Amino acid sequence: MNEPFDIIHTVRLTEKATLLSEKENKYVFQVSPRANKIQIKAALEALLKKKIVAVNTANYAGKNKRARRADAGRQAHWKKAIVTLAEGEKIDFA
Repeated sequence: MNEPFDIIHTVRLTEKATLLSEKENKYVFQVSPRANKIQIKAALEALLKKKIVAVNTANYAGKNKRARRADAGRQAHWKKAIVTLAEGEKIDFA
């Protein structure tokens, strides 16, 4: 799990994440649930070539779901990382 692409799964582009990036220079990523803050910081610095100041994480439990006639299922558990970049740094996802 030392490869950056094993740790960082996707970018979370939600309305709240967009506001964080515009106002506070923070970006939101979906990461591996087993990754710690040090691994997340190293992976993002290797991938993006940007200076990262802080990493905050949050674990989310998967929700129970069910279809019409199918048995109950469950969405996967996942982990979110909110990354603060250094002053003057910016990520362009376009």
